[in-house]
Amino acid sequence: MTERNLVMDLPRIFTIRESGHRIHDPLTPEKLAALGEALHLAPGTRVLDLASGSGEMLCTWARDLGFTGTGVDISTVFTAQAQARAAELGVADRVEFVHGDASGHVADQPVDLACCVGAAWIGNGVAGTAELLSRSLRPGGLMLIGEPYWRRTPPDEETAKACHATSIADFTTSWK
Repeated sequence: MTERNLVMDLPRIFTIRESGHRIHDPLTPEKLAALGEALHLAPGTRVLDLASGSGEMLCTWARDLGFTGTGVDISTVFTAQAQARAAELGVADRVEFVHGDASGHVADQPVDLACCVGAAWIGNGVAGTAELLSRSLRPGGLMLIGEPYWRRTPPDEETAKACHATSIADFTTSWK
């Protein structure tokens, strides 16, 4: 890890707002479990989870489905929480969490499942995130990208800002 990677982190306001969350995506624990089961992957599946947040997806899938893998997140707080969660669930021997910039991370060895759920900004949109994930994926592997979307554009700037956007322009009507 370079010295630059050691000092990078999320803005403090985001860490304060999100540090109490186990899941940083618009998913419930039940939906997260259903998603893992819907993948129909065998125990031992190797996973790379980019922008892994507090590691809930990888940790619970390791516990419930027997997956192994690595999560990468730019937040030192979230990485520490993910490591603690892995220990709490008894899966620290099967998963690891790395503090780093997920936007350039490529796995040391190809993985069976490459994921980025709720953070396609790491690749400047879905297409760029798919290209980034493909660099770590084994031939025939599976890619999982999940991104929240709005069914309709927020009605005004005030509503957009109340949703933690900088402006209504942050809400796109099509995939990048």
